[in-house]
Amino acid sequence: MASPASGPERPSLSSRVASTMIMGMTGVISRSVLHGLNSVEVTGLQRFQDVLDSRRDVDKRQRGLLTVSNHVSVVDDPIVWGLLPLSYAFNPSNLRWTLGAHDICFANGLFSSFFRSGQVLPTHRLKHSTHGGLFQPAITQAIRLLSSHPYSDPDTYKRAQHDTDSIPDPFSIGSLTYSTNGTDSHPSPSIYQSNRHSWVHIFPEGLVHQHPDLDLRYFKWGLARLILESEPAPDVLPMFIDGTQRIMPEDRGFPRFLPRLGKKVRVAFGEVLDYEATFGDLRRAWEDLVRQTREKRILEQQPKPQLKGLWAYLNPFGSAGSIPNSEKAETVQVEKKPHMLGEITDPELMYSKQANAIRIEVACRMREEILKVRKSLGGYPESDPKLGKAETWNADDEFGIKKYRSRVDGSHISQD
Repeated sequence: MASPASGPERPSLSSRVASTMIMGMTGVISRSVLHGLNSVEVTGLQRFQDVLDSRRDVDKRQRGLLTVSNHVSVVDDPIVWGLLPLSYAFNPSNLRWTLGAHDICFANGLFSSFFRSGQVLPTHRLKHSTHGGLFQPAITQAIRLLSSHPYSDPDTYKRAQHDTDSIPDPFSIGSLTYSTNGTDSHPSPSIYQSNRHSWVHIFPEGLVHQHPDLDLRYFKWGLARLILESEPAPDVLPMFIDGTQRIMPEDRGFPRFLPRLGKKVRVAFGEVLDYEATFGDLRRAWEDLVRQTREKRILEQQPKPQLKGLWAYLNPFGSAGSIPNSEKAETVQVEKKPHMLGEITDPELMYSKQANAIRIEVACRMREEILKVRKSLGGYPESDPKLGKAETWNADDEFGIKKYRSRVDGSHISQD
C-alpha cells in the first residue's frame, strides 16, 4: 500500500501500452533509418548501454540520469536513439524523457497524445511564448522525474505521516495533472513511482544550430536547474552528435519533409561525469543561497509588537514601559508553506545576480564537457569561446521568424 509520500505506482494500463507501442515503433524506425539507409560511427555505445542496464530495475535506481548533447537537426531525437539495440526500444521505463516545443508537439489533441506517449514534456519557448523560461512547469517535471518522492521538504513529509496511508498527499508528491499556461492540462508523469530517478535528455542550446564546424552556442540555464535541484544529484553524461544535419539540412530544398539518405552519422557517448569534481562547489553554493534566502524570509515574517498610545511610554498601573495583556500586540501565526521540489517562487532565487551567476557557471562547465567529447572524435577545430556567451548572440534577437541564418556565425538556425 502506498504511503502518503509515495504516490501511485504506475500509469494506467492503456497509457503504458500506448507508450510501449509508440516508443517501440519509433525505435524500430529510427534504427532502420540509421543503419539501413545511412552509415554510422558510434563511440562509447557499450559504456552507455551498461549505464542503462544498471538502471533497468526501477527499485534499484539510486539517482536520475541526465544526458546532454548538441542539437544539429530536427531529427536528432528520436533518430540517435536508434543506435540502441531493439531490446531497449520496448521498455519505456528505461528510455528517455525530453522537452518538446508546446506550439509544435502539442498543437492539437492528436499530436499531444502521440508526444505524451512518446515521453515528451510540453515546453514553451520564451522567444515565442510568455509562458516560457526556466521556471515553467516542464522544468519542474523534469527535475522531479530525475528525483523521487517526496517532493516537499522533510518537515512537510513528517506532517503527512499521520494521514491515511492509502491516500497520496498532494502536498508532498505533487498532483496528477499540471498546466503549462493556466488553460491546458497534462498528466503529471513525475507522480508515478515507476518514473522515479528517470532518464531525461535535453538539448541546452534550445534550438537547432547547424554550425559549419559544429561549434556550440551558449547553453540555456534550465540545464543548470536540472543539475542543481534534482534530489539526489543526477548522473550526468555528455554526448556529441554529427551527421544528422546532413540528413535534414536547414537549407534543404523541395521536398523539405523528406530526409536526405546515404549520409554518415557520428555519435559519441562520454562517460558519466564526476559530479563532485564538476559541479560540487556550485551545488553547495546554490544550497547555501537557498538556505540563506529561506532564513531571511522567515525573519521577515516574524510578528513585530505594535505598541499602542501612551502604553508605549508609560503604564500607570505598573512599572514604566510594561504593557497590559489587553494592549499587547496579537501574535500572528505565520503559515509555513511547504517547499516543493522543482518550484521556485522567491525572486531572489529566481533573478538575483548570485543565482544567475551559479546557473551560468553550471551551463559553461557542461558546455565544456560536451566540447571535450567533440574533441575526442578528432577533425574539428578549436571552439570559439565567444560563442559560449549569451551576449554574443544579441545580434540574432531581432529575428522574429523561426528559421534564419545567424548574423553571429553564419549557421543555419531553426526553432521549429
